Amino acid sequence: MPDTAILQVSHLSVSFDTYAGKVEAVRDISFALHRGETLALVGESGCGKSVTCRSIMRLLARNANVDAGEILFSGEDLLKKSNRAMRDIRGGKIAMIFQDPMTSLDPTMKIGKQIAEAVRLHRDVSRREANARAEELLSLVGIDEPTRRYHQYPHEFSGGQRQRIVIAIALAADPEILIADEPTTALDVTMQAQIIDLIRDIQKKTGTSVIFITHDLGVVANVADRVAVMYAGRIVEIGLSDEVFYDPRHPYTWGLLASMPTLATDSETLYAIPGTPPTLIHPAPGDAFAPRNPYALEADRIKEPPLFQVSDTHYAATWLLDPRAPKVYPPESIRQRQAAYQKRQEEKEAREHG
Repeated sequence: MPDTAILQVSHLSVSFDTYAGKVEAVRDISFALHRGETLALVGESGCGKSVTCRSIMRLLARNANVDAGEILFSGEDLLKKSNRAMRDIRGGKIAMIFQDPMTSLDPTMKIGKQIAEAVRLHRDVSRREANARAEELLSLVGIDEPTRRYHQYPHEFSGGQRQRIVIAIALAADPEILIADEPTTALDVTMQAQIIDLIRDIQKKTGTSVIFITHDLGVVANVADRVAVMYAGRIVEIGLSDEVFYDPRHPYTWGLLASMPTLATDSETLYAIPGTPPTLIHPAPGDAFAPRNPYALEADRIKEPPLFQVSDTHYAATWLLDPRAPKVYPPESIRQRQAAYQKRQEEKEAREHG
């Protein structure tokens, strides 16, 4: 992929001071977000996904510490920006959609006014222009009869419609980056699909770069250009969407994919990754996933693995990729994915050279 990064996170580490001790929530992660692409951050609750994105927005709690790293947005380090400068960037250049829309909406204010207020906050426009822009945004996010519904309150909308309104507010200033933090968690399956399709359509129309945070790999299967899998504060695998879904190399990614139900899944045999994520107060040496990893090697309990390169765009942090490691075969469901991916790649090459 050409060097078109609009956001570059390098060696970011974030911790929290608690009564129990220092929690190392994000540990030395690096990734880039390219212009016009959708990057998914995936992993179990507590793996550091939301903390990473709140670090980008500079919206961390008071007991948080950015211990190391830099976050370059259009070449400038956000961690060195003043609070005043960040207020202009938040919403104006980088916008965020949160999990529960009712925590983002004022229940006493008409939704049209809330959107128009966001427009005027970041644009030098008249009240009439802001109101017109608010109606445009309501239409863009799929709210029918925007002129009439402009004058309604949040409680007069369904959960899916309220999430659409929150997205409209986030788009008020045409941000360059849109961060969606579990935007479908509180919605039913049908509404989830609609919101995901909406974000994908908006991204195509506006060219906005998107960071999509989720604990469910299935949610981003048809949305993300690239996927970064996080575990215990670290990125353990990152690659193009097809590479992570069809040629995964980290045992944790194998577990996440195996636990995704399909139409062929017998509910009595639904897979679950054994154990629980580790505490990040004084993390144990070695690979944090080792206690839950049936494929763990002796090296996993001694030293944390680096990110091994699988392809120009695909990396995984597992000692199984070390040339000295014994040959390990992944679960049958993963081998089937890899075989299908290999066949598809061979057919693609044949077409290109045919």
